[in-house]
Amino acid sequence: MKALYLDIFSGISGDMFLGSMIDLGVETTAIQKELKKLGLEGYHIHVSRKSRSAIRGVKFDVHPEHGHEKAHAPVSGQSGSHPHAHAHGEGHEHRHENADGDGHGHGHEDHHGQGHESRDFSEIRRLIKTSDLSDRVKEKAIAVFHRIGMAEGKIHGQPLEAVHFHEVGAVDSIVDIVGGMVALEQLDWPRVLSGPVVEGSGWIHCAHGRFPLPSMATQEILAARGVSITQVDEPHELVTPTGAGILAELAESFGPMRDLKGERVGYGLGSREHVTRPNVLRAILGDVTEAREDVSYDWERDTVTLLETNLDDATAEVLGDVSEQAMSAGALDVFQVPIQMKKGRSGILLSLLCRQEDADRLTALLLRETTAFGVRRVTTERCKLHRERVPVSTRYGELEVKLGRLNGECVQVAPEYESCRAAARQTGEPLRVVMDAAMKAWHLKG
Repeated sequence: MKALYLDIFSGISGDMFLGSMIDLGVETTAIQKELKKLGLEGYHIHVSRKSRSAIRGVKFDVHPEHGHEKAHAPVSGQSGSHPHAHAHGEGHEHRHENADGDGHGHGHEDHHGQGHESRDFSEIRRLIKTSDLSDRVKEKAIAVFHRIGMAEGKIHGQPLEAVHFHEVGAVDSIVDIVGGMVALEQLDWPRVLSGPVVEGSGWIHCAHGRFPLPSMATQEILAARGVSITQVDEPHELVTPTGAGILAELAESFGPMRDLKGERVGYGLGSREHVTRPNVLRAILGDVTEAREDVSYDWERDTVTLLETNLDDATAEVLGDVSEQAMSAGALDVFQVPIQMKKGRSGILLSLLCRQEDADRLTALLLRETTAFGVRRVTTERCKLHRERVPVSTRYGELEVKLGRLNGECVQVAPEYESCRAAARQTGEPLRVVMDAAMKAWHLKG
């Protein structure tokens, strides 16, 4: 099974993650092409080969455009080659500072900067959602921003939708996070594993004043995922909020390498030379086997939120209407289960499954549209089959069937509802007849 191991002995930031992906062989042009789908302006990418502590790797930077400057990222060569970028000066990064006045060691992000226009979480989510990026890139990028936004909201006592990402930091973070998800897609979405999280023991200066490491946002993001942090004697920030968000969303586990057969190694570089360790992120792409299991599985994983409430006075009409509204608003599934409530009352357990970033909006829908006084929320992980849609020819025209694959084997087949319903309405045949025809056509084809 393909796996990407992030060896974060010197921490992680968004730009270091992207640098390591490019050093692994992801083409810069492929990242650029997908980023253009955002319609985001006012920046250019700078990719170059440099060294940190004599380790050669890729430095990835996002620079704001000034005046007439319209520089573009270099076009990478074939087979993962990386020509030097244009000779821009450094110093454009919008960064935290440590007690000595230096920028932090990894790049350009600062969600707390002052004096810039800003984008709030809802604007960034809308920018990504309405783009032509793939569904999985959009889902994962928004999920990372959601984790960062939830942490910032908790720190400042604000709801998620009110959290602002200041202009320079927002552009950098959008490029880093969306670009990182694009890079993973270019690698066919390997499992992501991580080393133990280490953080420096210095101080940073930000809009909140002088504050010890880890930064407030980094601490909150990792704590929400239940990830432990070990501080080391490096007097600089090692894990940035964007780096923490990427780890919290993507990494399945945090620990030493185990049964990993490395095929390629990439190094993403930070901005400074560190005191006690090379300022690099080492990313190892290879095959991993689970020693404790005879079989490893290639299912997809994601994180979803389950909303639930007990109702004893909702009519069937109201429940039906709420279910339709919720599905139209982005719910992944809505279902009802009869239950016995306190004092012998019969009731309904109304459950709603949704993406994490949609949980607040759908919770508000349940509170407005039902008689509920409260909604329970549980965040959980899912394992999903790789899905594929295949056309089949029937007497009712071309229909689609859905396939679910596990380790390359087709283990589930089902008629695709929307295509069968459209054919049923067009021909006047019962839906069940059209769906049966789709399945028969699939078995004949197979």
